[in-house]
Amino acid sequence: MTRVFGELPDGRTITEFTLTNPAGMCARILDYGGIVTELSVPDQRGNLADVVLGFDQLEPYTERHPYFGAIIGRYAGRIAKGRCTIDGAEITLATNNGDNHLHGGVAGFDRAVWSADSSALPARLLLKHVSPEGDEGYPGTLSVGVTYMLTEDALSIEYAANTDKPTILNLTQHSYFNLSGRDDADVLGHELQIRGDVILELGENSIPTGALLPVAGSPFDFRQARQIGRDIDAGDSRLTIAGGYDHSWVLAEAGEEATVVLVEPVSGRRLEVYTTQPGIQVYTANDLDGGIEGKGGSRYEKHAGVALETQHFPDSPNRPEFPSTVLWPGETFRSRTVYRFPSLVKPR
Repeated sequence: MTRVFGELPDGRTITEFTLTNPAGMCARILDYGGIVTELSVPDQRGNLADVVLGFDQLEPYTERHPYFGAIIGRYAGRIAKGRCTIDGAEITLATNNGDNHLHGGVAGFDRAVWSADSSALPARLLLKHVSPEGDEGYPGTLSVGVTYMLTEDALSIEYAANTDKPTILNLTQHSYFNLSGRDDADVLGHELQIRGDVILELGENSIPTGALLPVAGSPFDFRQARQIGRDIDAGDSRLTIAGGYDHSWVLAEAGEEATVVLVEPVSGRRLEVYTTQPGIQVYTANDLDGGIEGKGGSRYEKHAGVALETQHFPDSPNRPEFPSTVLWPGETFRSRTVYRFPSLVKPR
């Protein structure tokens, strides 16, 4: 199913596409920014509710907002001072986070109008985008494809990209989850588990120093499931500066098991995250303050959602000790992230 979601100031029409499955799940996605506007999932009693933050109309998505539901690129996370070296060439990127480059710059993939192949609806949607040479300062023409697929119990996202010149690439999906399905609830009571023994140490302006810090004995130790809010206000300076969690975990090998698990005890909804990426940025919506009017006129307060951004590490182009994010001509970048909701109960 498709419907017109709105119109941009330049007259272009934006379309919303609907994916469904027999278990009652529903995902709605825009060709603007590849934004997931809705992800409805039944709870343990079969009650259906939307578990991602967002807006009911297009206009707020075109204004300044915290990347609700969007595809992030070319580079998710921060790049220090918007500068790096690629294949021996000094590159200067647009800066939009103080002196730093963040989430692809001033007009990243979250603000692009993607071309859509909806021939496989309601199971699958393919979005394509061509980022031209010099886009936000990036070298090379980059062709990107993102496939959203709704399986029997999961929303799967597959990324593919290629370039005609050496460039850097770090794609992610920036949905904010609140598994309660309530707009007036925060996520501090959600139980989170992360298969990761270390996090990236952050220096000035949240730029990684290159050091890896063990999580054992710290508020960042989610190797066993515990509430997000348990230590968020415990006085750890790393949390105080950020206003909550906004940190990168190095993911351990998980085999067939989920790398991240999020559970909301009251509804019984359980989200399992599987990914081919080496890390995850966990962000607990620390900057929301009630000033943003979301779906149904609700006001999103601090910690109203949690973003689980599977990706490479921030500032990797300036950190040779981190896994490389350089994409070379002739190569195809591929990655996959699955947001799985096991043991679904069909809606009443």
